[in-house]
Amino acid sequence: PRWIAEGRGLGESVIGWIVVAFLLSEAVLKSPMGTLADRIGPRKLMLIGPLITVFTSVLTILIPINWGPAEVALLILLRIGDGIGAAMLWPALFSRMGHVVNDEDRQGAMSLLNLCYLCGIAFALPIGGILNDLTGHKYASLLLATLLFAAVSLTVWLGIPSEEPHGDTSHVPEAKVGPGIEQAIEPTPHEAPGLGEFLRSVREIPTYLILAAVTFMGIGFPMVIVKNFALQEFGLSESAFGGLVLPGALGMAIFSAPLTRYGESIGRAKAVHTGLLLCAAGLAIVALGALLPLFHSPWALALGGIPIGIGFLLTIPAWTASVSDIDPSRRGSNVGAVMTAQGLGAIVGAPIGAALYEKLRPIAGDTIAHYSPFFGCFACVTAGWLLSLKLLPNPSPEKSLPSS
Repeated sequence: PRWIAEGRGLGESVIGWIVVAFLLSEAVLKSPMGTLADRIGPRKLMLIGPLITVFTSVLTILIPINWGPAEVALLILLRIGDGIGAAMLWPALFSRMGHVVNDEDRQGAMSLLNLCYLCGIAFALPIGGILNDLTGHKYASLLLATLLFAAVSLTVWLGIPSEEPHGDTSHVPEAKVGPGIEQAIEPTPHEAPGLGEFLRSVREIPTYLILAAVTFMGIGFPMVIVKNFALQEFGLSESAFGGLVLPGALGMAIFSAPLTRYGESIGRAKAVHTGLLLCAAGLAIVALGALLPLFHSPWALALGGIPIGIGFLLTIPAWTASVSDIDPSRRGSNVGAVMTAQGLGAIVGAPIGAALYEKLRPIAGDTIAHYSPFFGCFACVTAGWLLSLKLLPNPSPEKSLPSS
């Protein structure tokens, strides 16, 4: 978004729709790609997905600047390609992880994926910012990303063994039934990837999908503008913004495993409740910057990020492990459906947040306009927390005891 804003001179509203193109294609395709991973095995999708982004990144740089509507249309088309690549990669990756670990290790395994993701974010922002500042070209970090995505595909090709499709249900345990699951699920042969599989997940795990959509609508609000916000509101350079994010992201990486063990000890439902509450508290600290001068500073942004990070680490592994456990024969389909719901929520939030950031300036002033996406994020995450209390109740002690 920063390169599109500065290098191409496009406003936040236009950037918001470009990002929506990515989110929409990713969301629509995640569920069928998860089903496809169940049928043909995840390795093929993990190999092809990053390669798509290699080509779209190079083509993005080659689009002429100031080409008018054609420029925006091509950027949208290429972001759709990125969404297809992401839809291939993530459900397949989570499905592969869920398939190769035991039930008791699954939440920890999902936490390890989050750890790798956070380490990537921790180093990507400062490295990308420094690279852009040193070269004077906002697309320099995009070239680096191209090389890294190529390295991902090469790693999958050389480092992950081929596997047989694991749609066969003869070797998997009986599907689990619990809070958030409307009916017992009998292992059945897979249908063709598409809307039918997603609708089946809607019937079987509606509470997970509702919670995912509402919460990620909130995440979508500041998704497009967060970097521009730090640079415009506080006058930070790209390198300084990366330096602001680095300590928090590294801290999340360090505490990922201990927090996951704590989440396992308190139960997955309670881990989701506690995590979402902490995220809402952190967002409240950030949003106060619009109202209180004391909180209008980069340190308040970093301070609010602490409970947000802790909450994220508690919520996501427990949430993903719960979905992965519902029906082992449809692990990729259910994970893909939840990711689709997350994407659809973000699709709603992202353009609204970007439009508020840009269009509220003449009405409410720069500060209120710049902080408005964080107010929207706080409202949605708080609603998600309240929904989680209703939709994902803690299991009673009697149900938690093993049968004699």
